Amino acid sequence: MKFTLSWLKDHLETEATLDDILYALTDLGLEVEEVANPADSLGAFRICRVIEAVQHPNADRLRLCRVETWPDGPGSASQEVQVVCGAPNARTGLVGVFAPVGTHVPGTGVDLKPGVIRGVESNGMLCSERELMISDDHDGIIDLPEDAPLGARFIDYRGLNDPMIYIKITPNRPDALGVRGIARDLAARGLGTLKPLQIAPVKGGFASPVGVTIDPALKENGCPLFAGRVIRGVKNGPSPDWLQARLRAIGLRPISALVDITNFFTYDLNRPLHVFDMAKVKGGTLRIHPAQGGEEILALDGKTYALQPGMMVISDAEQAESIAGIMGGEHSGCTEETTDVFLESAYWDPITIATTGRALKINSDARYRFERGVDPEFTLPGLELATQMVLDLCGGEASEVVMDGAVPDTKRAYRLDTDRVQSLVGMEIAPETQRATLAALGFTLDGDMAVPPSWRPDVLGSADLVEEVARIASLTRLEGKPMARTQAGVPAPILTPLQVRETAARRTLAALGYNECVTYSFIDQGAAALFGGGQEGLRVENPISSEMTHMRPDLLPGLLQAAARNQARGFMDLALCEVGPAFTGGEPGEQVLHATGLLVGAAAPRDPYGSRRPVDLYDAKADAEAVLAALGAPARVQINRKVAGWWHPGRSGNMALGPNALASFGELHPRVLAELGVKGPAVAFTVMIENVPQPKAKGTTRPALELSALQVVERDFAFVVDAGVEALTLVNAAQGADKALIERVSVFDSFSGGKAEAQMGAGKKSIAISVRLQPKDKTLTEEEIEAVSARIVEKVGKATGGVLRG
Repeated sequence: MKFTLSWLKDHLETEATLDDILYALTDLGLEVEEVANPADSLGAFRICRVIEAVQHPNADRLRLCRVETWPDGPGSASQEVQVVCGAPNARTGLVGVFAPVGTHVPGTGVDLKPGVIRGVESNGMLCSERELMISDDHDGIIDLPEDAPLGARFIDYRGLNDPMIYIKITPNRPDALGVRGIARDLAARGLGTLKPLQIAPVKGGFASPVGVTIDPALKENGCPLFAGRVIRGVKNGPSPDWLQARLRAIGLRPISALVDITNFFTYDLNRPLHVFDMAKVKGGTLRIHPAQGGEEILALDGKTYALQPGMMVISDAEQAESIAGIMGGEHSGCTEETTDVFLESAYWDPITIATTGRALKINSDARYRFERGVDPEFTLPGLELATQMVLDLCGGEASEVVMDGAVPDTKRAYRLDTDRVQSLVGMEIAPETQRATLAALGFTLDGDMAVPPSWRPDVLGSADLVEEVARIASLTRLEGKPMARTQAGVPAPILTPLQVRETAARRTLAALGYNECVTYSFIDQGAAALFGGGQEGLRVENPISSEMTHMRPDLLPGLLQAAARNQARGFMDLALCEVGPAFTGGEPGEQVLHATGLLVGAAAPRDPYGSRRPVDLYDAKADAEAVLAALGAPARVQINRKVAGWWHPGRSGNMALGPNALASFGELHPRVLAELGVKGPAVAFTVMIENVPQPKAKGTTRPALELSALQVVERDFAFVVDAGVEALTLVNAAQGADKALIERVSVFDSFSGGKAEAQMGAGKKSIAISVRLQPKDKTLTEEEIEAVSARIVEKVGKATGGVLRG
């Protein structure tokens, strides 16, 4: 939202400085984004007098001017400079505007330097209005009256020293999209007094020859109220200088008086309007109705739009003349030849306007305001004010008002509890001050009930009343205070167990050397389908792009896509991780928390010792086990092959406690890597954080460290088993021989293939394991060791059919 300081003072009686106003605006929640002060760009341009203008000796179209200037202002010593000027109106005695050497000329983008033009020195410039960017006039240099104050700054003389203020407006404050709404906030803060808005109905001199009708289907949801009137005999010339200056100051190009008036009311009072040329409206009735679909309209932005079924349009008897609430049509637009107009003021449903504007990709000032919510009760007063300005600036005679529909009822009331300011915000504000604040903002107070004004659709509860009071009082008045202790002793933990685990998983992954990614929860349907997703229930109703149409079923698609982007830029060895939600459905609660790691490329950089190797599934397995350990999972878990289809069969596994899956790890399927453009090798793991059982012991300290002083015994066994026997089956069998005594079982050798079959027989292989025995009570005797060894051989034999290798 842009406006100028003088524009603000049309609504606010104030003596506050610009700095005070800027500070108050940001403090009120209307954050100041930019301040453009014309003094910064035009302050060096001063009023001068041409002492003499003669023909340039070497050019027919140039004049050689002796210019008297006053660099230090009126009353100071004057200086004479020589300027070469090509303007046809340069003459002796002309009072104009001079730019000295070193001045930046905004209209040309040039910094003036001493120069020689056709053999004659020139020091400075006599300026036109276009060179100062105050109009498009470039027919000659500025010609001022003889009584203009010589030496004065031109911006002071012409009233251009008017700072432009640009503020950010949050979506919940549509009232601040008008200068008056901003002035109301400042007045409530105490920076001045809001000037009364005089609204005098314009008496119609004749019945309107144009009627209006709203399709019944739109009165409830699309267009509750449409009003307008005919003004005949207007003269649509340029708007007055003050109006043009206002529009230029906020970046709008003046077009004609009628168009400029509608733009003025859009910014001044947040009341978008539209004017139809009556000579081009056929049939005597303007209809507001849903489009059938397929209609085309050439809009005022010069583009043709094809309307979709249901979009609201304003049509005459022959064609669509306007995209309702968004943009008028070129066909019925006003020109200099326009003499009779229909001035329209309507209230449009915000959701309908937003839907149409987004579908057509039209961004207009009208759409921006209507989709946020204009004041429905100001529809008719705004029409009266605009009618009066048209009559004042363009002349003519107004008809009676015609309308269809009614002002929607937005009345609502909420209880004002003056004590809630302290409990909700922590500020002490006197009850009478709270009531005065709300009254200054336009609220109606009846006892302890407050009725929000019609221009504040964002106030929807008693807590919003507290927010308004605190906002106007300034949240800078808040004082930091320690929280009151509610109980003695150590306070209860604030984080939930799941939050603690999430933090532990994230820190563990970082300690393992992974780089954390934060990817979107939305992915494209193709990627989602690769990981068991892409169903209709996971589709986003209103995606922000075609690549973010579905909720992610897993974290791996985002990480793989990030890996592909890095590889495309030459980073081939990657360790990426993410901790976040994956979605199993579109309903609340249908999401799970995962910790996922992805390794791509080599496990180590190149070195002279040949230690570089590609990542493998055991890297992923080790990291998954580290994360599970940090989460408090039991040290011994079962590993099975019940993995999803995006894992490589035979090179992946699932860690579980019975039916409860804790993690998956392994190589990713080559098909998945090819689909997502990742160059392998690539291994990964996913830990299901919520599936890890909570430890049974509840305490604030770790369990006591148990160390044994007794000698550890290690025994090696080599078994001949069938080629199809998995090493894990053999390890689990050996572990079960004596769970109290056997501390660890690990595989240290595997011998298979042609040579193994030649020694051990067809279809056989050798697996060698190391068993670590840790006694706790006494040193083991040889007999006890042999007994345990015999049980190990027996257990392995029963489980796998294996025999000791000879």
